[in-house]
Formats: sequence, C-alpha cells, structure tokens
Amino acid sequence: MKVLLINGSPRENGNTFLALSEVARTLNEEGVETQIVSIGKKPVPGCIACGWCGREGRCTFRDDPYYHVMRAVKDGIDGLIIGSPVYYGGPNGSLCALLDRVFYSLGNDLRFKPGASVVVCRRGGASSAFDRLNKYFTILNMPVVSSQYWNMAYGHTPGQVEQDEEGMQTMRTLGRNMAWMLKRLNLQEEGRPDLEPQLRTNFIR
Repeated sequence: MKVLLINGSPRENGNTFLALSEVARTLNEEGVETQIVSIGKKPVPGCIACGWCGREGRCTFRDDPYYHVMRAVKDGIDGLIIGSPVYYGGPNGSLCALLDRVFYSLGNDLRFKPGASVVVCRRGGASSAFDRLNKYFTILNMPVVSSQYWNMAYGHTPGQVEQDEEGMQTMRTLGRNMAWMLKRLNLQEEGRPDLEPQLRTNFIR
C-alpha cells in the first residue's frame, strides 16, 4: 500500500511539510509506504480548458509538480493526502492550479481512493482552506479520511508547528485512520460500487 502526500507550500521543508511528515511517519509505522511531492517555488500553470487531457490522458503542460504527481498516480497509489499553508483564508493558489489539472486529467485513476487534506496556518482561515481542499475528493467518489479534529495545525516561524501538540496528535490520528481504511477497503475494481451513467444538467438550454 502506498499513499502520496502533496506538499502545497513553496517552502519545501516548512511547517506544512512537517505536518505532512508526521502523518507519513505514522503511516510508515502502520506498514504503509509514503511519498511526499513538493510543488516548490516555480510558477504552476492553471487549467486552460483545452481538452488535451481528455484526448491524451495527461495535461498539456509538462511542469515538474504535475509530472511528479502524475507519475506517482500512474505507478499506483492507494491514497492521497494534500497539505497546504493558508493564504487569505484559502489554500496556496499554485496548489489549487495544480490540483485543478490533476483531478480533471487523472480522475479515473483517483476515483474511490481515500483522500485527506491538511492545512497549516498562523492564526485564522484554516477551516475555509480545509473545506476548499476537501471538495476535490467529494466530486470523485473518494472516501474522505477524518481525524480526531479537523486536520489543521498552527505555526508561523519555521518549525513552530511542532509545538502545536494537539495539531501533531491530529496528524498522527489521521495517519492511523488512513492506514486503517486502506487495510479494510477493497480497492480493486470488483470491490467498488456500481455507478449509474453520469447525468449532467445544464440550467441554460
């Protein structure tokens, strides 16, 4: 079993990375392999609605963050965790630009796989950022993994998040809950529910 963790902070080893690392350590202790991919500091293109991914199965842009996530997903993951700092009450814009493309182009590969989000903030905005990230999972039939509290931790200066004892405990609980769900779900095709053909209702005809 393998879980991919996406670090949506431009600070590769900052507080978001530390929170995700706490989750990853717990998953490793539970026998689950992990990989952390950081989006870095370079600009990340957003979706341009070109339709290329529908024809080719991947996004037309070949930036490193998308490529690394695509390769991990295509190689086979069983779960996904997305982490982000909070900017103006929401996730990092570069992360959302990446996720829009990932979830649109790789949706068939992610469907029914457990997902969770983690947010780190200095003071406020964590709940709205957390809600924004969870919407990616709930549009793709992905079970959302919960914890003992909303998956958020607090810290401002580098390393400060580790002083948030409740936040770190929430990360560990999330890791154990993700491992528990993975071990009990049948992720093969025959273990998935049958879906109706998708209907799309446009309100302007």
